[in-house]
Amino acid sequence: MLTFSFLTLFPELLAPFAAEAIVGKARERGLVDVNLVNMRDFAQNRHQKVDDTPYGGGAGMVIRVDVAERALRSLPPADEVILFTPAGQRFTQQVAEELADRQHLAFLCGRYEGFDARVEGLVTRELSIGDFVMMGGEAAAACVLEAVARLVPGVLGDPESHQTDSFSSGLLDYPEYTRPAEWQGQAVPEVLKGGNHAAVAAWRRAQALERTWRRRPDLLSHAGLTPQDTATLLELGVSQEDLNVWGAPPAPVKRQRKRRPATAGPAS
Repeated sequence: MLTFSFLTLFPELLAPFAAEAIVGKARERGLVDVNLVNMRDFAQNRHQKVDDTPYGGGAGMVIRVDVAERALRSLPPADEVILFTPAGQRFTQQVAEELADRQHLAFLCGRYEGFDARVEGLVTRELSIGDFVMMGGEAAAACVLEAVARLVPGVLGDPESHQTDSFSSGLLDYPEYTRPAEWQGQAVPEVLKGGNHAAVAAWRRAQALERTWRRRPDLLSHAGLTPQDTATLLELGVSQEDLNVWGAPPAPVKRQRKRRPATAGPAS
């Protein structure tokens, strides 16, 4: 079981993410657990006040380090104690896969002007979900919960389903289709209806390459491109210069069929 402990001032914001859909079902099956800890319970004052004015002046309030420390100390030992902060490491699929191998993850969700800087000494990792500012860490926590929990073995119905997702394969995902076969003049590609699994796999790989090249070419340098991928990208119009930048291997050499020597006709 992978346990997520979220230390927050607003546990009610995270409760629906922990109780519904796939995460909720995974909790019922004992695959993951979610522990919502209200930091106000560790304020040690009558009004459950957890913050104070910043030294040096300035707007806003700062969450006290002693409150955060007491809340963390109430938990069983965690493999990782993670602080959500704009200064943190960018949260990616690779980070999600690392965290999915742990048994207990504790997260500090800030509010107001954030935590006292001394909280940084209590954590093992700082994370950011992007270059923007929100009102608190709970929304980021919900993103991380969903991204990591789905990687725990048994959580998804198909154990291989996440391996072809965007970013897991190093590429954006290929387009998916279902019924109706034609809608408003747009038809499902014939290759997907033909039953040729090798052709479907090749089509999907080519589509993933094209989508990634057109929308997120920055991913291609870490996508582990194959010689056949190089050939596909060349056919799409990618320059050899870009392929060199991405470290793409040479395309396979097309073998030319040897012509049989002409045989002499019967003597006249």
